[in-house]
Amino acid sequence: MKPFSFRSILIVSAIVSASLLAGGAGALLGVCGPFTDVAADAFCPFVLEIFTLGITTGTSPTTYDPAGNVSRLQMAAFLSRSVDRVLQRGSRRAALRQFWTPQNGIILGVTTLAGSPQFVESDGVDLWVAQSGNEVSRVRGGDGKLLETWTGALSANGIAVAMGKIFIAGHANPGSLYRIDPSQPAGAVTTVSSTLGKNPFAVAFDGAKLWTANNGTGASDGGVSIVTPGAALPWSNVNVIVGFDTLTGILYDGTNIWVADYGNVKLLKLDSGGAVLQSVTVGLHPYGPTFDGTNIWVPNFSSNSVSVVRASSGAVLATLTANGLNKPTTAAFDGQRILVTNAQGTDSVSLWKAADLTALGTFPTGTGTDPIWAASDGVSFWLALSGSDQLARF
Repeated sequence: MKPFSFRSILIVSAIVSASLLAGGAGALLGVCGPFTDVAADAFCPFVLEIFTLGITTGTSPTTYDPAGNVSRLQMAAFLSRSVDRVLQRGSRRAALRQFWTPQNGIILGVTTLAGSPQFVESDGVDLWVAQSGNEVSRVRGGDGKLLETWTGALSANGIAVAMGKIFIAGHANPGSLYRIDPSQPAGAVTTVSSTLGKNPFAVAFDGAKLWTANNGTGASDGGVSIVTPGAALPWSNVNVIVGFDTLTGILYDGTNIWVADYGNVKLLKLDSGGAVLQSVTVGLHPYGPTFDGTNIWVPNFSSNSVSVVRASSGAVLATLTANGLNKPTTAAFDGQRILVTNAQGTDSVSLWKAADLTALGTFPTGTGTDPIWAASDGVSFWLALSGSDQLARF
């Protein structure tokens, strides 16, 4: 049997539509879409929109009950569905028709690197990967092709994309902050500061200054370094050690800098000078947090959990367990979902729906891959597979 042509489908559609308009489907067509109790007035388009989006289906196939009261529980359902539909339809994944989640390591798109990847960050188009061997590689987001590699980033660790440049933490004592100009040919990185605190691990930008979370071992070694960009090199920096132990993550929420303190088992909110404004108790040995625009997700390495913290208040909303969590190392957000890497032999990642904390499952990344860090470009998650010297698109 020959398949229908597109023209044939259009003809059939027109015939069916004419039949419906003639009254052949009175149960399906009312005054306003399927509803017979809603007038065809200025409010009808609003009713049709939330019906089409699946936010409400009415009180029956043909009635909407426009004068009915809405309880708080019903309102919660309507608002929740509204958030879900807006996020789903407005995401880059929807525009590109990429709704799938990779189910195993075999189907991951991988890029083989010269050294073991430690950190990865997206600039929205390409991925920047800090590797053992003092290198930083640029990988094209569209197809995973290795484009360029910069050298000279001694003990390259955390990466931040800011001011149209790429900044990399140099994990040494004293620590360094390196810069790459993506518009220039690959070569050696530029050192913008070499007097940071001990072992800078992760980097964040607050719109004016660059911050590093330093994971020196102990109360006198850790802390943050605050670097002020200037017209000439080197850039000045201030090292703040009071109130910190071993820091393993940093982020900016649009108002404050937050750091994960592995040694003190706290998530700390800082003021503009690096002083601790608030201390939030989380799980044992917090690591690589991420911010979803409302909440901060903190993987707790040694308690196999994730703490979800409201950024506006510092309240712990939930402590998530199970869902495959095993030595969770870092979290990433793609606009809808939170991904957490499970390192040290587990070779998997765990997913949650960010809007309501629903667990979406655990997914293998392949034997011996050891996913250590993750980032998102808004469509895919990208995993630094330190065990197999690869960057993987998830």
